[in-house]
Amino acid sequence: MRAGILPALAIVCAALLAGCATVYNVPGNVPLGETLADNNFGREVPNLDDDVLLALSFSGGGTRAAAFSFGVLTELERARAGSNKTKSLLDRVDFISGVSGGSVTAAYFGLKKRAALDDFRERFLLRNAEEGLNTSVSLGNIARAIGGGVNDSQFTNWLDANVFDGARFDAFREDRRPRVWINASDIYNRTPFVFGRTAFDALCSDIRPYRVAEAVAASAAVPLAFAPIVLETFPGGCAKQLPPLLERARRDPQAQPLLRSFAEANARYRDGSMRFVKLLDGGLVDNFGLSGFSIALMAAQRPFEPMTERQAVKVRRVMFLVVDAGRGTSGDFAQRLEGPTGVELVSAAASTAIDASVRLSYAAFSSQLNEWSNRVKRWRCGLSATERARLGVGSNWRCNDVTFFIERLGFEQLGPARAGILEAIPTRFVLPADQIDLLIQGGADTLRESRTYQTFRKGL
Repeated sequence: MRAGILPALAIVCAALLAGCATVYNVPGNVPLGETLADNNFGREVPNLDDDVLLALSFSGGGTRAAAFSFGVLTELERARAGSNKTKSLLDRVDFISGVSGGSVTAAYFGLKKRAALDDFRERFLLRNAEEGLNTSVSLGNIARAIGGGVNDSQFTNWLDANVFDGARFDAFREDRRPRVWINASDIYNRTPFVFGRTAFDALCSDIRPYRVAEAVAASAAVPLAFAPIVLETFPGGCAKQLPPLLERARRDPQAQPLLRSFAEANARYRDGSMRFVKLLDGGLVDNFGLSGFSIALMAAQRPFEPMTERQAVKVRRVMFLVVDAGRGTSGDFAQRLEGPTGVELVSAAASTAIDASVRLSYAAFSSQLNEWSNRVKRWRCGLSATERARLGVGSNWRCNDVTFFIERLGFEQLGPARAGILEAIPTRFVLPADQIDLLIQGGADTLRESRTYQTFRKGL
C-alpha cells in the first residue's frame, strides 16, 4: 500500500510546486519603428541569375540530424560542375531550410557559407549542447515541466555564445546565397512558423535585429523539455496591409488548408487578436521544413512563381534534397502482451503523429513540384517572340529544357547494417565523437550514391 501512495504523493507535490515554478521566455523581437512592412512572400525565395536552383531541407533529430546534414554539405563541397571548377555545388545552394537539429546546421552554413565546413564539427557537433540544461528526472523538473517547460532561455543563450557569436538576422543578406529558413511551430494556430520577413511583417516586427540563436532554439524547443519561445505582436505598427493573396486565401473556402491556416495565422498576428505567438519544435507540424516552400507554391499567382520571370526562363535544373535523419521504430512493447507504459505511450504517440505527417508532407510536396514543373514548361513554351526578346532569351534556347528533381536522403539508403547503426544513435544534443563521424560519413555517402543526384550532376 505504501509503495502505491508514494508516487501519488509525488505527483500531487509536483502539481502544487508547479504553481510556484512557472517557466516562460520573454519576447526577443522589436517593433518595426519607421521601417515599412513589405509583405511579399515571394521575396523569401532566392532570386539569383543562374541556370540552377538548388534547395536543401534538413530534418529534425538533435545533433544526429545536424551531423548527418553536415555530411551532405561536405559532399556538395567535393562536387565540381560546369566550366568554373573553382566553385563547388556548395557555392550554388540557393535555399536551405532547417528544423530542430537540422536548423543548427542550416543557420550556421547560411552565416558562414563554405567556411562552415572548417569548424562546425568542433564548434557544435563535438560540444555538449546540453551542458547548461536541466535534464535530470527530479521533482523540481517535473514541477517546471508542468509549469510550462523545464528549460527557458538556457539553450538560446548557449547557442548565441558558443555557436552563432551573437549573429542577428541582418547577417542573412538577401543579395547572396543561400536564403535561410528556420522552421518552428505556432502551437496556438497549429501552423508552421518560418522565420523570415513574411512572418515578421505580419507581426509588425523588425526581423533584422532578432537573434539567430533564438530562432534555432524555437525550432528545437521540444515540448515540456523547453518552454515556448515567445514573440510579441505589434498591431497597428505597419503601414501596409496584409498581401491580397493572404486575404483571398482566408475568404476562399476552397483554398488549400495549409495556405488558409497560414493566412489566418498571419491575420491574427496583425489584427491584435493575438498578443503573443508561442513557438515550439518545428517538427510538430513539419519535420522536413518543406511547408514554407509549399505555401509559396500554393500562393503563386503566375505559373513560374515563386521564381521571377527572368529566373524561370534561364533555369535548367531545379533540385530539392530532403535530408532525413528521423528515427525508425523503437521499443520492445510490440514483443509483449502488456504495454506500452505511460512514458512509452507518450513517445510512441508523438512519433506516430510526426512520422505520419512527414510521409504525407513529402508525398504532397513531390506532387506539388511535379505540377510546378509542368506549369513552368507550359509557360516557357507559350512565350511570344516579343516576350522572349524582353527576357533576353537567346536563339538556341529550348523552352522544355528544364528538369525538376527531388530526392529524400535517409539512413535506409546505406543498407540495413549501416542504417541500423545510425538509427540506434539517440536524438540528443550531445553525442560521442565516433557517432558524430559515422553520421557525417553517412550523410556524404548517401548523397554520393543517390542516382537522382548523379543524374542531376550529369545535367550540369
